[in-house]
Amino acid sequence: MNPLFLAAEGTAERSDVLFVIPGINLPVTSAVTTMWGVMLLLFFIGFMGTRRLEIVPRRRWQALAEFIVDGLLSFFETIIGKRRARQFLPILASLFLFILFCNYSGLLPGAGHLRGLRQPTSNWGVTAGLAGIVFVLILFYGLKERGFGYFAHMFQPIYLAPLLVPLGLIEEVVRPFALSLRLVANMFGGETVVLALLMAVPYFLPIIPMALEIIFGAIQAFIFTFLTAIYLSSAVEEAHH
Repeated sequence: MNPLFLAAEGTAERSDVLFVIPGINLPVTSAVTTMWGVMLLLFFIGFMGTRRLEIVPRRRWQALAEFIVDGLLSFFETIIGKRRARQFLPILASLFLFILFCNYSGLLPGAGHLRGLRQPTSNWGVTAGLAGIVFVLILFYGLKERGFGYFAHMFQPIYLAPLLVPLGLIEEVVRPFALSLRLVANMFGGETVVLALLMAVPYFLPIIPMALEIIFGAIQAFIFTFLTAIYLSSAVEEAHH
């Protein structure tokens, strides 16, 4: 990541503070308020989809919720198996939908220009937070299911342990954070291109890059969740390398 980009982003964040939460002095930016909006939307969809559940769904919201859950479950079963897919589905589905909606929030009119509305996943602070969650989940499930045997691969062969242990620890940290850098770079780049074209030619031409942004937004959410599924599955399996 270009240091100038990070510095510019930090300056933009400071100038984009909407208010500060009293007591803890936590600044709230447009990316944060947009994330709150995404979370409220997902909560609303989940609430409507699970309200008055029926064995044979007749309500559209329940049918939509079941369609999403069944589709994601079938997809993850082909990657990590039926048992692990069911185990990790709440995590993986939440990640995928949250990232997808955050990506698409950049397509809303005024996103990036109106205060309170900014694509969260174009901010490395947000994607690094997601990476931190993935890192903690990998360690949690690895230690929960395998105990300290989760770290056994760092000591094989034992005479290389002084070299393998530091490298193994670095690998554990780098894998999820590499995902965050990939996500923020792609979403920031796509958002910048769309905004530039909107300012240059405000009619018709931006339709193409916006269509590409829809595709790329789904692809980036898919890649982040796909690799998270692989990392979680490998963490709980005996053959951890």
